[in-house]
Amino acid sequence: MADQADAVDVEDTVRQAPARIRYLAEGDYVTRRYVSQGAEINTGEYCDYDCVVRDGMPIRDHFVLDTHGFMISKHQTAIKDFHDRSTVDTLYLDEVEELVAGLCGATRVAAQGWMIRTSADLTARAKEKVEGYQHSGGIQPPAGEAHVDYNELTGRRSAARIYAGRFPDAPGYKRYICFSLWRTFSPGPQDWPLAVCDGRTVGDEETASNTLFVVDEFPTGDALTAPVEGEDQMIAATIFRHRERHRWWYFSNMTADDVLLFKFQDSDHSVTWRCPHTAFHDTSLPDTQTRMSIEVRCIAFFE
Repeated sequence: MADQADAVDVEDTVRQAPARIRYLAEGDYVTRRYVSQGAEINTGEYCDYDCVVRDGMPIRDHFVLDTHGFMISKHQTAIKDFHDRSTVDTLYLDEVEELVAGLCGATRVAAQGWMIRTSADLTARAKEKVEGYQHSGGIQPPAGEAHVDYNELTGRRSAARIYAGRFPDAPGYKRYICFSLWRTFSPGPQDWPLAVCDGRTVGDEETASNTLFVVDEFPTGDALTAPVEGEDQMIAATIFRHRERHRWWYFSNMTADDVLLFKFQDSDHSVTWRCPHTAFHDTSLPDTQTRMSIEVRCIAFFE
């Protein structure tokens, strides 16, 4: 009990930044996320709530994956230009697989894809007509609401599919964890940094599934929420309604050598198994810079 009390005391001593965090509003909605070139929209009704985000950087070694659902570490990448798609596809994904295996102790790790996000104005990019847009390897705005990228069905199916495809001769796995590895490569402090929520402070009762639709052009009017056969079996994220108990963290002034690893879904629910996250506008620090970051989705397998 003394160790637990000490841990809480440490967390309560850090600086707090004011934030407006967007959550799904109370009520019943058709919840979908449409993504296209340089833009994303959600259906349903969302509300911004006044919150505080604690700065974990001074106590960075305090955070543990299976306790908080996230951790921060150091890693020096060989990538010089994250806009060089072919190099990221080859060299960086290999780096991530090796790094994540070392951080979580997995037998194998499979990187799935990556995305660059920026707080720069993407209006012109969003107007480009790109047929067959793929939601991987592009540039998108920062996340706009509290979410986890997978719901349970999506995570379970992704793990089974990726394992069978990447490791066909492997003996099978006892546990999987769907992760994101996130790093910024723009100068700090970032104007719209990533915030992560202590997974112990969220529950199932405030969640909803948010189905993903990748489109060339956004539908309009009633077409945004018109019924789609089999939607409950499609790829979907988990979104959250606001609760006062949610405890948010960020790591101020991250550099390119800082990496943030957080869980989308852990098949072991005896530990903290997911980590909601979102971007927020940090007004607590002077001279903030336009954020440029890269995230890689990956799945770790424990055989």
